[in-house]
Amino acid sequence: MLISLLLAQADSVATQPAKQSSLVGFLPIIIMFVILYLLIFRPQQKKQKDIMKMRKEIQRNEKVVTNGGIIGTIYSIKGDVVVLKVADNVKIEVTRSAIANKIK
Repeated sequence: MLISLLLAQADSVATQPAKQSSLVGFLPIIIMFVILYLLIFRPQQKKQKDIMKMRKEIQRNEKVVTNGGIIGTIYSIKGDVVVLKVADNVKIEVTRSAIANKIK
């Protein structure tokens, strides 16, 4: 008899709807997106801004590395095209976006 009474109480508790706000249910998902933004997207955007700034500020006679790994000295800049001197009498043209880093 005691068991049937406990089972009846468990059924009544299980059938009652949860009275939580819909926002509380989505709170863990919202927190995960905030953490994802702070740990991944924001630093990546900052790094991209720094690279764009570096590409705008490059000047003649600076040593740079391209995305392909070519190391050269900037010989001239013509708009979006940069002429690199990679060896004696060897000059190549690359776009500004192909420059990955400056060598100090």
